[in-house]
Amino acid sequence: MAALCKSSSPNDAKDKVDPEAAEETRWEATEEVAGADEADRFPREVPRSSDDFQEELVFRPLHSGDIYASFQFRTLWETDFSKGNKVSHYRLFPKSLGQVISKFSIRELHISFTQGYWRTMQWGQPFLPSPPGAELWVWFQDSVTDVDGTWKELTNVLSGIFCASLNFIDSTNTVQPSASFKPLGLGNVTDHHFLRYATLPREIVCTENLTPWKKLLPCGSKAGLAVLLKSEKVFHSSFHSQAVHVRPVCQDPECKTTSLELRQTLNVVFDIHTSGQGKREWSLFKMFSRTLSEACPLASSSKIYVDITENPQGELFELTPATSLLTQTVVLGDRRTFSVFDLTQQSTFGSMRSLNMAIRWKSNEGNMLRPLLHAERYVAGYGLQTGEIHSLMYNHHPYRSFSVLLLDSVPWYLRLYIHTLTVTSKGKVNTPSYIHYEPSKDRLRPHLLEMLIQLPPNSVTEVTVQFERALLKWTEYTPDPNHGFYVGSSVVSALVPSIVAMDTNNTQARPLFASFFPVKEESSFFVRVYTEPLLVNLPTPDFSMPYNVICLTCTVVAVGYGSLYNLLTRSFQVEEPSPGLAKRIANVIRRMRGVPPL
Repeated sequence: MAALCKSSSPNDAKDKVDPEAAEETRWEATEEVAGADEADRFPREVPRSSDDFQEELVFRPLHSGDIYASFQFRTLWETDFSKGNKVSHYRLFPKSLGQVISKFSIRELHISFTQGYWRTMQWGQPFLPSPPGAELWVWFQDSVTDVDGTWKELTNVLSGIFCASLNFIDSTNTVQPSASFKPLGLGNVTDHHFLRYATLPREIVCTENLTPWKKLLPCGSKAGLAVLLKSEKVFHSSFHSQAVHVRPVCQDPECKTTSLELRQTLNVVFDIHTSGQGKREWSLFKMFSRTLSEACPLASSSKIYVDITENPQGELFELTPATSLLTQTVVLGDRRTFSVFDLTQQSTFGSMRSLNMAIRWKSNEGNMLRPLLHAERYVAGYGLQTGEIHSLMYNHHPYRSFSVLLLDSVPWYLRLYIHTLTVTSKGKVNTPSYIHYEPSKDRLRPHLLEMLIQLPPNSVTEVTVQFERALLKWTEYTPDPNHGFYVGSSVVSALVPSIVAMDTNNTQARPLFASFFPVKEESSFFVRVYTEPLLVNLPTPDFSMPYNVICLTCTVVAVGYGSLYNLLTRSFQVEEPSPGLAKRIANVIRRMRGVPPL
């Protein structure tokens, strides 16, 4: 990947060169800028040490008038827990998370909390995908002997750290994928017995999850980009997702030293209708009710990127304040151009010492680049005995086919009939080249189905399988059983053909949002797609019948036995009627005169 930067220089006015040559000199390679030139142009207040912190905010204006904002916070820590090192000093890396990684011998940890569903066909591909609800997958080190016990204890600890319901993760919703979810950091681990994956599709994300997430940042929510993370604004949106990723990475090109990378991401999509303004205008204050006045003092890099690829001359929208710094990088297989606001420069905030970036749309025209890979899923059938799960995978590439890895984790109470599994593409049977299936055990483990499928160009591949609904015990139903039971999203992983050459050098300096998934081939890039979660109704007994029986029984006991018990235990005494008022007054007068009462 070649990343380019554009900036104005005083020397440009002095040099008299050909206009075409001058246009070529406006773009300089990021690799060169990141060296001595960048040190002169962008002075950094924080010197590089064993720890490093970077923060980024990316805006992608959508054709619907909505806007996609992606926060990226990256903390690098020069340590290696795989060698059994015990660390007691923490500078930028959060101590609560470092102790968890050390105690449970974690190689990689990935956790996300998402509210809403990402609309791929309307918004394009996200920088970091995540399914609705909570998702957790962990690679343990090979020194762990009891993986299941460590996994259970880890979920309880993470549940307390992030104030979530991760303690509901147990063997009934945990799987061990054999091909999906390979490590994203260093180490070519192939033993999937050290991998655990689980989802909670019904998990609700709210303020109590965002607060501990912000406390993991070196500056918290007091300075830098995290100041914008106001709960009532973030959660009043069409989609929001927060995630934490921990993995080992190389610190130098030769990979002689390793570092532990903590990447915290937050993605949010603001809708023009739910925002209450109804106008195709956005600004930092309208989105977050706050503006920026400074970068995080501990950050070595703090930047805001605005995607202007489809707005090179400003014909679609107007960006204010204008910036002369541009960068070009390859994101998700497409070369994109971004306007850059460097928060480490005082000139970015202007004379008001405040940055309120604004985007005002001028035209509704423009076509979004359709994603090459898209997937969806639904439940078919009628009645409460049997049903059928349909998974659809779309390959929108006009002439190239590619393979995808499909992972399905189905709860045990949906008993799959694997002999009914069919895969069709363009009306023909498409035989998977790899199938891994682990049957479920009632109340012990879910179904696990993994398949490697070749998607023909410009086609729709459909995977169907029939199932039978189980009848649960009455104590196993949720408090609202008629709402239904959630089934986690399917996961589709693929190497999608790229329209431009990708850079396989993972140690090269580039924006954070473009360098999470490692690239192994120049002609393709990695994409992970999640389908919708399913909501399935199960045979539900009439829970009002016990209530009716209880009411009738209580009534009979109260009326029948209560009356009899009252008659048997009550004592009767004869009491004389109380005298009248005149007689009581006469007795008082007689008593005062010393005469006996009447």
